[in-house]
Amino acid sequence: MSARLRAGLPAIALALGLLAAWELYVDLAGIGEQLLPAPHAVAQALWDSAGLLWHNFTVTAGEVLLGLALALSAGLALAVAIHLSPLLRRALYPLAVGSQAVPIPVVGVLLVFWWGFGIFPKLVVIALICFFPVVVATVDGLAAVDPEQPKLLRTLDASRWQAFRFAELPAALPAAISGARIALTIGVIGAFIAETTTPTSGPYPGLGREILSDVNFQTARAYAGSAILIVFAIACFYALSGAERKLAPWHTRARGETP
Repeated sequence: MSARLRAGLPAIALALGLLAAWELYVDLAGIGEQLLPAPHAVAQALWDSAGLLWHNFTVTAGEVLLGLALALSAGLALAVAIHLSPLLRRALYPLAVGSQAVPIPVVGVLLVFWWGFGIFPKLVVIALICFFPVVVATVDGLAAVDPEQPKLLRTLDASRWQAFRFAELPAALPAAISGARIALTIGVIGAFIAETTTPTSGPYPGLGREILSDVNFQTARAYAGSAILIVFAIACFYALSGAERKLAPWHTRARGETP
């Protein structure tokens, strides 16, 4: 048995125990399926509606990944600008914080007015929700760099950009990846919000819209769609952890992880 499989056994055992407790609770409490379906009913709905859920999932997964790419691009650019310019820090940081309090339904209406019923308004909503953890983590990572490193490079005739490229940016990379991992899990929630607050064209509106339409009449299928989103978020989180082992192996070694 591999070390990673052994490391995952406690989480698997806990998940199975929670499912068993859920099944037992529904059976003993006599709760109706429309209120809380048992795990076996959710599994049956997942099997019966596999095609429908899969097509909607591919729509949502694409939105999450594209929205995250947009959030990473905007977040990293904003973090670098804030780090390099005290004036921009004073001007942009409060606006970035305030953006997280904007009611998404209000913004969603405006985005649809600007860009129609396609995918782009949803990507903007996801990026708006996701970019802030990237900004905060990257700014903090850049601020935590040993100031002697850039100074040493500048004494060797390195430009400001070279000092940033070879000292500050690599040192801040683990923090930026941590922000991206947080943003990715939030992005799944962001996709749900985007799909339920902006109109959708096409036969498959995404899992968010599907869950919302199922929650009152097809509760087991709504739970099945939610389970897919949960598994997707977990898979993406650990995939990004794997990317961190490749991009910043020194950081994973410092935490005692295998690169």
